[in-house]
This record gives sequence, structure tokens and C-alpha cells, in this order.
Amino acid sequence: MLSVASDSKSQTRSDDPLRVAAEYVRMSTDHQQYSTANQSQAIREYAARHGFRIEKTYEDSGKSGLNLDDRDALKRLIEEVQNGTAEFSTILVYDVSRWGRFQDADESAYYEYICKRAGISVRYCAEQFENDGSPVSTIVKGVKRAMAGEYSGELSVKVFAGQRRLIELGYRQGGPAGYGLRRQLIDVNGSVKAELIRGEHKSIQTDRIVLVPGPDDEIDTIRFIYDAFVGQGKSEAEIAERLNGKGIVTDLGRPWSRALVHQILINEKYIGNNVWNKCSCKLKGRRIYNPPERWVRHDQAFEPIVDEDRFRAAQHIICERCKRYSDEELLDVLRGLLEQHGYLSGMIIDELECGPSSSAYRTRFGSLIRAYELIGFTPDRDFRYIEINRALRRMYPDLIMIAIRGIQEIGGLVRQDLFTDLLTVNDEFTASLCLVRAQETMAGSFRWKVRFDAGLRPDITVAIRMNQMNSAILDYYLLPRFEMESARLALAENNGIALDAYRFDSLDMLFELAARSQLMEVSHELGSIH
Repeated sequence: MLSVASDSKSQTRSDDPLRVAAEYVRMSTDHQQYSTANQSQAIREYAARHGFRIEKTYEDSGKSGLNLDDRDALKRLIEEVQNGTAEFSTILVYDVSRWGRFQDADESAYYEYICKRAGISVRYCAEQFENDGSPVSTIVKGVKRAMAGEYSGELSVKVFAGQRRLIELGYRQGGPAGYGLRRQLIDVNGSVKAELIRGEHKSIQTDRIVLVPGPDDEIDTIRFIYDAFVGQGKSEAEIAERLNGKGIVTDLGRPWSRALVHQILINEKYIGNNVWNKCSCKLKGRRIYNPPERWVRHDQAFEPIVDEDRFRAAQHIICERCKRYSDEELLDVLRGLLEQHGYLSGMIIDELECGPSSSAYRTRFGSLIRAYELIGFTPDRDFRYIEINRALRRMYPDLIMIAIRGIQEIGGLVRQDLFTDLLTVNDEFTASLCLVRAQETMAGSFRWKVRFDAGLRPDITVAIRMNQMNSAILDYYLLPRFEMESARLALAENNGIALDAYRFDSLDMLFELAARSQLMEVSHELGSIH
């Protein structure tokens, strides 16, 4: 029953002929034309022309459009749309690139689809097409999304090439100088301008930064560390204890630890070498630690603090000692890395040039997770997928046998390759079974990522989807090779008519193919059979 006394604000809105909208603006560091103020002005002019009243603004300032991780405003917008609390019927965005420069154009489309499914349209105010769902707008929008993602990729390549060139010329790129060193600002002619303190950055594009030796007391400490390690045979822990006993602190004002001393002993910048690209994280992707052949370097770029012979002697000692780590020493290394980085990963462990590798921990303790547990570290990342994958591997042989028995029971002939598990049916077609776990996205939905085996190239891939808890089989997709051009396929919760034509609730369709032994004909009929 409706209340007779309605609130005055609601009454005003019901009488207002203008449609209620929200605006979304985002700016990373692209260009001034993409400032949030300029975007908002263009959006409001569009709203005035098309009869919209903007009630709410969602703003992500200084945020990359490569993914959703740091874009709190867009995540809040999507959340309000999904839980039904959004009080608008349209979202106004400056252009396709402001919605996002996702490297997978389907991700951009997915977030827009969430809004569309909730009855909320997305309009791009500066684009030359209307986002009305017509074939033309769909094609143009798809191209625009791909171009937006490609722009970031091309920019990343150009930036990397520029940074590589500067490293090869001997200039410092990014990060603090470290203990015993300082960053010095020089102009385009190589003249010294100033010393940069922590947190300061250059303001003129043509200026460059080089490393120079720091205060005398820090240089003396660096040399003491090398003398104690190489000349006196002291361990990193003993050296750290002696430094702390003398009241010497790091450049951050903290006590010394074994890991910090170790980093001093293995870093080539103390012999004047400029080394870059040891690790990379391109386009907001996963951090990757690169092999030495991919490092970018300029040897003898800076004035050294330690002579090269002493540095190489330290590396030799470290490499030889790594072969004789006890369990407790291995765990001490982990504790030091945790203290230094605040978290642990296989990549961080492997970054130690001559230290124990992550594989050493797996061999000694059974797994990295077990080693982490022994020092009291719990990873932020959810490693449940490891147990899920183990459970799926245990299920897989039973599913193979079910498929073989089912084909044999209807009179079909089937051979199993014991190395690849590829099934050859009636000597007419091959089939590969693929268990696909459910993965939750940032938006709370689920995806199933199917990888087609490019080496085996089976005629049919049977994608067996697990439910959202990965505890039972949800359904089956029979995917003919000649219909699937990509090496991967991402299945969503709802995949539309085109893909659902290949969806089945059991393996009966595979058995049907075996019985009829007419692969090409039956595969083309899959859509009509379902």
C-alpha cells in the first residue's frame, strides 16, 4: 500500500521531466584534455542537450584504466548497480577510454553489461556514435575498446624503450638510491644542479639523475660490511648485530637485519654498475622477475664505493655457502626477506642472485606455503586454488574412464593415449577432456577459462565446468576445433545462444558422436540438438 504522505524531494523528482543520470570521470596522467573538470563539463553539456539531470558523480583521479583494482569509484558504481541501490537510469562517460583501457576488451564490455542487465544504460558523450545497441554501434564500440587497450600497450613499449635507452646511457631510473648513495640531478649538458632528497623528483623533462657516493659515515659502513664479510668471515647476522651494537642505523633510521646486510653485499650499484629490469610489471599485470639476459645494464656508470675484486669475492662466498644451508638458515633467509619486503613470494626468493632458490624451499619443506607457515607468514593471496587443482587432478582419471565406458557401451571403439589422455574414437575423431575450475572475478561474478591444447589439436575439446564452489560438475561444453579459433576461451555464467549451443548436462552428446561416427555433420548440428 502506498503512503499518502510522500517526501517532497521524491515528489519534485517525479514531476521533473529530466531523466536522472550519474557521471563517471577518470584521469590517469594522459593529457590535460582528460582532466576530470574537462570531462565533467563535456558530460554536462551532453546531459543538457539530451534531457538528463546529473545527480551523482563517481570520480577516479590519478587512476590507471588498465584494470579495476585501484578504481574505487567505478567499483562503487558497479556495486550500487548490482545491489539495486543506484538511483539513476543512465551513466554518462566522456568516452570509451575513460570507462577503461582494459587489455581484454571483453572485460570492458562485461562491466557495461552488468549495468545493462540492471536496466541502466551507459552513454559515451564525446564519441561519434550512440551506444544504442545497434550493429553499427556494437562494432564501433568494440573497435574503440580494442584501440583503448592497444594505446596502453603501445605506450608501454615506448616508455620501456625510452627507459632502456637512459639506463644504457648511465642514468638512474626510479627508486631510492639506497644506503651509502644519493641521487644527483644534472641538466642536459651534464652539469650538476642539486642533490635530491628522498621523495623529491625532477621537474624538468630533460634533466637526468645519476647516483653518487653518500655521506662519509655511510660509505665507511658499506666498506666495513664488505671487510667483515670477505676479510673476517663474518656472517650477515653477525655484521648486523655489530652495526646495531654501535648504534648505526640504516638510511631509513631502522636497525640493521641480516637481509639488509645481504642486500648491500649483492647489489652491483656499489661497484658503480647501473642494472635495471630485473623485475617488471607491465600494464598492471603480475610482477615478473626476469632472467639475467633480459636485464638492462651499464657497467661502471657511477663512482664505485667498493672495488670490484672485493665485490666478486663476496659473491663467491655467498654462492658457495648457499650449498650448505641448514633448515633454520633457510628459514632465517625467509624471515629477513619478509622483514625487508613486508611479504613473500617465490619471485622475491629467487631475486637473491646467489641465495637459496624457491625450489630449494619446495624440496626441503614440501612447499613454499609450508615454509611460510614455519615463520608465521600468511600470504594475502588466496592459495585455495592449489588444493582445488589437486582435487581436480584426482577426479580426472575417473572422468576419462566414464567417457571410455560410455563410448564402449554404445558400441563405439576408443583408444586412450596413456601419456596425453587423448581419446581416439572409431578412428574418426579425437577428443580431449578438460576440467575447468570456477574463478571469481573482482566484480563478484564467475569465469571459467578453457585452454585448448595447441599441441594435441583434438577435434573436440570437452570442457567440464565445475560449480562455483568447485565441488561438483556443473555442465559440459563440447567445443569442435574448427569452430574455436582462439587458443583460449573464457566462459561466463551466461554465454548467450552462440556458445550455449555447445552446452550439455552430461557426456551423452559425446557418446552420440561416437555412435553416429559423423563428426563434421554432427558438430554442425550441435546448435539444433541442444
